[in-house]
Amino acid sequence: MPDSKATSIPIFRIDSVPGSEGSNSRHGAGSITPASIPPTPGEKSDDEGFQFTPKRAMASFENLVAMANHQERLKEARKMVWRDRGQPVVELDNLEACLAHAMSGGIRSATLAFNIRALLNLVLALIRIHRVPRDYRITMIRQAVFGTDTWRFAAMLGSFTSLYKFLINALPILIPAINPKQSSNGSALDDEDHELDVEAQTTLEIPLEKRKGRLSLTKRAQMMLIRKQTRRWHAALAGAIAGGLAIMWETRSRRAVIAQQLFVRGLQGSYNAFTTKRGLRVPNGDVLVFSLACGQIVYAFLLRPDTLPRSYRSWISQASKVPAECVRMNHDMVREGVFDIKDLEQIIRRPDITGANKADLLSLRTRFLNPLLSSDGAVDYFPRYGPCSAVHPALSSCSSVPVDRFFAVFKWMLPIYGALHFFPAVLFKRKAFVQDPGKVLLKATLGSLRSSAFLGTFVAVYQAIYCYKHKIHKFLTLLRNGGLPVSLLTSPLAKIPQWVIDLLVSKGSFWLPGFIGGLALFVEEKRRRGELAMYVLPKGLESAWVMARGKGWVFRTGKWGETLLTALGMAMVMSTYQNDPQHLSGLVRRVMYQFIGPN
Repeated sequence: MPDSKATSIPIFRIDSVPGSEGSNSRHGAGSITPASIPPTPGEKSDDEGFQFTPKRAMASFENLVAMANHQERLKEARKMVWRDRGQPVVELDNLEACLAHAMSGGIRSATLAFNIRALLNLVLALIRIHRVPRDYRITMIRQAVFGTDTWRFAAMLGSFTSLYKFLINALPILIPAINPKQSSNGSALDDEDHELDVEAQTTLEIPLEKRKGRLSLTKRAQMMLIRKQTRRWHAALAGAIAGGLAIMWETRSRRAVIAQQLFVRGLQGSYNAFTTKRGLRVPNGDVLVFSLACGQIVYAFLLRPDTLPRSYRSWISQASKVPAECVRMNHDMVREGVFDIKDLEQIIRRPDITGANKADLLSLRTRFLNPLLSSDGAVDYFPRYGPCSAVHPALSSCSSVPVDRFFAVFKWMLPIYGALHFFPAVLFKRKAFVQDPGKVLLKATLGSLRSSAFLGTFVAVYQAIYCYKHKIHKFLTLLRNGGLPVSLLTSPLAKIPQWVIDLLVSKGSFWLPGFIGGLALFVEEKRRRGELAMYVLPKGLESAWVMARGKGWVFRTGKWGETLLTALGMAMVMSTYQNDPQHLSGLVRRVMYQFIGPN
């Protein structure tokens, strides 16, 4: 029988610290503790002693794991929407795999295109929503997001991606005898990585080979497989078939615009590849292309308006600040030698016309209605173009017109260019904006001022040339015909043949001011010149093609013209993109990479 005194004595256990050499499976708190003392909060008691459970530490660890998993899921979801650089090529060895790869890529491209077009339509709708009655605003927003334009755009890009991906991967399988040899010169698109390297370079340029030696194997593999290098005709054939079929999803009114842009982008890539391969270089080629296109566009605006889209003519009319009645007068007088008297009367009734300009136009009307009338037997001069008093009715002096036009266009375009410079800087360069908002806003402000000054300079230069070439024609004509006294200095000018003088008012003379005005592109930032040149080039080419077709110099394309032009353009674009994408513009490379990827 146990002793009663023994049972009243507290029993102590010595437990070593968990994890120490002297501990065993029964060790607990690691201290001398009375066994009868109840456990304190945060401890666990059992027959083997006290045991502490690190609840807070375990919760923190679980939170970290959950956050890591969440970030991984976000990263994977982001890849479904936006493709990261360095994505490796998918190796496919059978047609079934090619079809699955093409279908998944097409669905991704269609979804991305739908979201982009819906967002753009929504922004445009919100800008105009204050002009729409309240009862129609919901319908307007729904139409902007889920309208037929959005679905057509998504179907076009989705079908193009699917067809191209299937063909570019299936052609080497279908025709294995001429599979392309893998190039030993590295990536077909090292320029994408160069953009990262250039930003990290110091003033000492490190050769590419040495930089590659310091990269990890995974990164080097991604650089080597950033594009699937193929036979050029594989990419050209796939691009032509996919582009020609996909464009048919769009309406006929939009096919021409899309086809023109794709064609000039293909020309740009092919030209860059050709000149680079042969070591040719045209200094300021972007400015030259811009000037050539502007010469054709302004000529068409004044003399062949039927060769330009109506919306584009309306924009040029707003930018030039010239009355539409004067443009019609100039067209009729240059081409037919007569004009509609109603156009002149409408200019005379303008409230801002000056007294001198009104008197000049009234005199012109009198001479037009009475061609045999002459004042005091003096030699009369009748203009064969839109007179300056009709071009700038609010200003009597031609010398003050360029300055007035510059500031009028500058003020008109500043909000538009401001939005184009500020919104991308804030939305798409958020990291740089957060780090140094002052620098980003200052750069956007200077860019807006520079772009507005560019267009203002263009209009001012064209206006000055237009006025003064006609002033010179009037002066030389009167000098030759005796309408002005001849002095010792002007006597050589009086001997200039009239046909030479008339070149100043010939049809071709209206092309030259547009070409010279295009040199205003030097005011714009260099990196934007190429994009502006590619914007106006389709308009100039379309106008020239229509004029040449009217003269019988080129063939008619009929209703399949846009499809053929798209197929030709995409053949050039994809052939360059798949093998020499550095020759395409950065905008085209980035867009194609997001929709097409490596292959």
